[in-house]
Amino acid sequence: MKKVVTFGEIMMRLSAPLNSRFIQAGHLNITYGGGEANVVGSLAHLGIPVSHVTCFPDNDLGYAAAAFYRKYGVDTKDMVFKGDRLGLYFLEVGASMRASKIVYDRAGSAFANLDPAWFNWEEILKDAQWFHWTGITPAISASAAQACADAIRVARKLGVKVSADVNYRRNLWQYGKTVKEVMPDLIAGCDLIVCAEQDAEDILDIVPDANEANSFVSIASQVMKRFPNIKQIITTRRETLSASYNKLKGISYDQKEYLETPVYDINPIVDRIGGGDAFMAGFIYGSIHYTNMQDALTFAVAASALKHTVEADVNLATVPEIEQIMKGNTSGRLVR
Repeated sequence: MKKVVTFGEIMMRLSAPLNSRFIQAGHLNITYGGGEANVVGSLAHLGIPVSHVTCFPDNDLGYAAAAFYRKYGVDTKDMVFKGDRLGLYFLEVGASMRASKIVYDRAGSAFANLDPAWFNWEEILKDAQWFHWTGITPAISASAAQACADAIRVARKLGVKVSADVNYRRNLWQYGKTVKEVMPDLIAGCDLIVCAEQDAEDILDIVPDANEANSFVSIASQVMKRFPNIKQIITTRRETLSASYNKLKGISYDQKEYLETPVYDINPIVDRIGGGDAFMAGFIYGSIHYTNMQDALTFAVAASALKHTVEADVNLATVPEIEQIMKGNTSGRLVR
């Protein structure tokens, strides 16, 4: 089986233990995470061969972060170790009516200062079937955006499927280019994107047609008309009842058919960070292993729902566990 390749920054995650606040915490728990890397970390756990491409600082923190993903089965041979700084983010996990909070400390990271020439995409993607990136990567720096553009160009040349979660992070775009100047050209090279109505408006100035009853179908139709390479758009719908209780479903449109999944109740939430990445990983897995697109989408949202019960960024749910959720077995009864 050919591999899935992702490209993006990985940060050290420092979390206040349990549900304590930063002001209460006497220590912070260390793990690692990054949107694209979380996708292949999850896929590796599902048995898909994967590789992640990034730039780490040439120090013990960079090597520790690489080792973290390597232990889950992620191929790290195309990671570059140059520079001095690993980006950080700090997490305070909320509960009930108290929301979770994240504080970023990532400016000037090794990834932000990468040189696009360090990555030989022809070699990296030669045995790949899928390349995935997110809107976070081109937001970090001009050089990261260029490296992402290079990867997309080579992927298309080699016939590798390209997907993106276009998630817009307003505070990251600080290097002189706006999201509307950079992202459209990158999105144009995709076969599939994760995009909701607000992202379509923020990035592409596309808004739902007032005469269309389904706002998602409206924006998806407009996006695919503007970008003919895109054949399908997916996303999730989340109802946040509290920090501890969400409801989640997946939706999809491919110019022919609108699909949606059952709604999954997630209560209590252990850790929702990486839930969107688990959805993307689940959809990639489902697209590879199922012939029915409804099953692929349902597998994706079931994987995301299970991720909410797993601490840290990577979804460690197995294929049988996810398929049990798809069958409606959500009781959480003890297995022995």
